[in-house]
Amino acid sequence: MPNYRYQVRTAQGQVTTGVVAADSATSAAAILRNQGSHVLSVSAAMGTEQAVSFMEKFRELNAGKPNQKHVLDFTTQLAVMIRAGINLRSALEGIAEQTQHAGFKKVIITLKNDVEAGKQFSEAIAKHPKLFNPLYINMTRASEMSGSFAKMLDRIAGYIAQQIETRKMVVGAAIYPGVIGTLAVAVTVFLLTFVLPKFYAVFEGKEDVLPWATTFLMNFSKFIVANWPYLLGGLAIIVGGAFAFTRTDIGRFWVDKLKLTIPIVRSMFRSLYISRSLQTMGQLINAGVPMLDTLAITGEISGNQLYHAMWKKVYTSVKQGKKITGTLTKDPLLPRAVSQMIAAGEESGKLGEVLDEISTYYSKALKDNIKAVTSLIEPIMILVMGVIVGFIAMAIILPIFKMSQIVK
Repeated sequence: MPNYRYQVRTAQGQVTTGVVAADSATSAAAILRNQGSHVLSVSAAMGTEQAVSFMEKFRELNAGKPNQKHVLDFTTQLAVMIRAGINLRSALEGIAEQTQHAGFKKVIITLKNDVEAGKQFSEAIAKHPKLFNPLYINMTRASEMSGSFAKMLDRIAGYIAQQIETRKMVVGAAIYPGVIGTLAVAVTVFLLTFVLPKFYAVFEGKEDVLPWATTFLMNFSKFIVANWPYLLGGLAIIVGGAFAFTRTDIGRFWVDKLKLTIPIVRSMFRSLYISRSLQTMGQLINAGVPMLDTLAITGEISGNQLYHAMWKKVYTSVKQGKKITGTLTKDPLLPRAVSQMIAAGEESGKLGEVLDEISTYYSKALKDNIKAVTSLIEPIMILVMGVIVGFIAMAIILPIFKMSQIVK
């Protein structure tokens, strides 16, 4: 049985440390609580830590990093347990015992220890910003003040579920053209490097009668075959450089601008960013989060630097005492009709409800746009692939027919 080093606060208020033998850290904490102590921390003792955690670390590496699906499951379970009357510490302990993902289990145990140490739940999750975004933290903080914790967790879970579904739709729309484009490149490279070289002997010495397309492809094929290591290295450098560029602020700005400029996909991305922004804003307003905090979080979660800049302008305007729509009506990123509806909601005091309705409309519009983009890209990609493969095939077949006619 492994040993665990602990730090507890006794009934007399003294903080003591020591070592206890237990099957797990959770069991060790339970033993200490049964002794009447308030557990501050529990960790594997030196000497047994490596033996105990080797398989755990191996499973954690294979499981990958925790993601929003884990956060969604956690939030849903926590809402159910809190609504059933289970206290927060016991609920976190129960969820940790049932969680299979080693990395996320550690996060939940850390949350439990922080709550046991007297921290608010919103303070505990704020230490894990990669999993719990500002919207989650602020909505939780607002619920702690209003006493509607379980209800707010349900609302957060619904928000996360919708964002996961939206992300799946957008990624799914990009998979098909990506696969077709990869196949087109792979087939082209195969024809130029493996098929066309077989005809070198047939076409050798007959360059005068060969069509320009065949001559061009033969020279291009010879260039690729002779210089493929350099071309492959150059391609790797270009791809790596492009990826590194997109990680910079300037690179992300241009990528975000292209998403809103390319005719085929701009409607889809426009609907995505408007839906995400207004849904976030509506959820925060309905949760009672202050307007300035709401606008700052909306900009962060929008997912596009241009929309982030737009919400930042609105934040500055509201901070100066102006209305939200004063800035939104001047920005082309938001349709005028949306700005007018937001203005109506602001005047009537029902801004949260209006934002929910608009975000629902744009969520439906996003689904329609994704279907339209997919149905439009599919024939375009097939046409492009057909033209490339057909051009190469005709460049090989035409000279063979032409030489056969000369022989006759």
